[in-house]
Amino acid sequence: MRRNVVLFVAISLLSGFGSTAMSLVAGIWMLDLTGSASRAALTGLCVYAPVLAGPWLGGLLDRVPRRPLLIATNLVLAASLLSLLTVHTPAGSWLLYAVSLTYGISYVLLDAGESALLPVALPAGALGEVNGWRSSAQEGMKLVAPLAGAGLYAWHGGAAVAVLSAALPVVVAVLYAALRLTAAPATSTKVPSGLRAGLAVLAGHPLLRETVTLAAVSIAMSGFATAAQYEVVTVDLALPATFLGLLLSAQGAGSVVGGLIVGRLITRGGVTVVGVAGTALFAVGLAARCLPWWPALLVGGVIGGIGLPWTLVAAVTAVQTHTPPELLGRVAATANTLMFGPIALATPLGAAAVHLGARPVLLAGAAFCLGAAAAVARRSWHGQPAGATVPNTGR
Repeated sequence: MRRNVVLFVAISLLSGFGSTAMSLVAGIWMLDLTGSASRAALTGLCVYAPVLAGPWLGGLLDRVPRRPLLIATNLVLAASLLSLLTVHTPAGSWLLYAVSLTYGISYVLLDAGESALLPVALPAGALGEVNGWRSSAQEGMKLVAPLAGAGLYAWHGGAAVAVLSAALPVVVAVLYAALRLTAAPATSTKVPSGLRAGLAVLAGHPLLRETVTLAAVSIAMSGFATAAQYEVVTVDLALPATFLGLLLSAQGAGSVVGGLIVGRLITRGGVTVVGVAGTALFAVGLAARCLPWWPALLVGGVIGGIGLPWTLVAAVTAVQTHTPPELLGRVAATANTLMFGPIALATPLGAAAVHLGARPVLLAGAAFCLGAAAAVARRSWHGQPAGATVPNTGR
C-alpha cells in the first residue's frame, strides 16, 4: 500500500505544479502577444468550461480501461503543450486556447479517473487519508508553482514553461503505469451514460447527496465572496492590492494543514461529520473577514482554507466508497460538475452584489454555508446515516 500512496501523492505534486504554472503563464503569454486583457482572461474560461461536460466525459471512464486512459490523457496533454513551441506571434495565439481547453478536458478525466482508480489501489479505510494528502500536495503546489512559472517565463519565455509542463505529464504517465492494482477497475458497456446516470446515483444515496451538496455550497460561496474580499482589502481597510497575495497564501497554508489531518477525522467521525464541520469552518472564515482589522482577514483565510478542502475530501471519499464500481467514473465526474459548476454563476453574482457592500456579501455567504451545514447535521441527528466510510458491498 505504501508504494501506491507515494505514487499517488507524487502524481498530485507533479500534476499540480505543471497545471498551475501553465494556467498562469497561458494568460500572461496571451496578454503579451495580443495586449488584450479580455483575451488573456479567456484562457481561464477554456480551462474551466469542460467541467460542464464532466458527466459525459466520466462515462468514457466507465467504458474503457481506466489506467490506460489516464496514461493516454497525460501523453496527449504533453504533446499539446509542445505545440506551443511554434507560438511566436499573435497569429499563433489560438494555440494557447487549444492547449487550455486540452488542460480543462484532462482535468475532468484525470480527477474522475483517479477517483475511480484509488479504490482498486488502496484499502477503503485509507482513502480519506490519502485524499487529504493529495489535497495538501495540490494546495502546496498552488503556493509554489505560480511564482516558479512566472519566474521561468520572465527568464526564458513561454516556450521554457511549455517544455517543463510537457515533461511532467510524461513522468505522471510513468507513475500511473507503476501503480499496483488489487483488481482490474470495473468497466461496462451496458450502463447508461451521461448526466442522468450520475445524478441517479448521487440523488438516490443520502450520504452522497449530502456531502456533495455541502462541497458545492462551500465552493460556490468561495466564488461568491471573491469580489467582496477584494473590496474589504482595497477599499474598507485601504490596504495595497498586494495584500491579497498574503491573504491567498494564508488560505493556501490552511488548505495544506487541513488536507493533512482530514483523513484521520474521516476515520473517526465519518464523511458527513467532516463535511458539516468543513462547511461550518468555511462560514466562520468568511465571517472573520468582516472584522475591521487586517490580522482577522489572515486568520479567516487560514480557517476557511482548512474548511474548504474538508468538504471536498469528504465528498470525494464518499463517492469513492459508496458508488457501484462500474459507475464510478461517471458518478465522480458528475459530482465534480455539481461541486465546481455553480462557482461559474456564484462569482459574477458576488461581483454584482458587492455594490451593496462587501460585508453583507461575506455575511450572506457565511449564512448560506451555515444553513446548509445545519440542515445536513439535523438530518443526521434524526436517524440519517452518519457518514461512515464503509465500502460498497459490490466492490
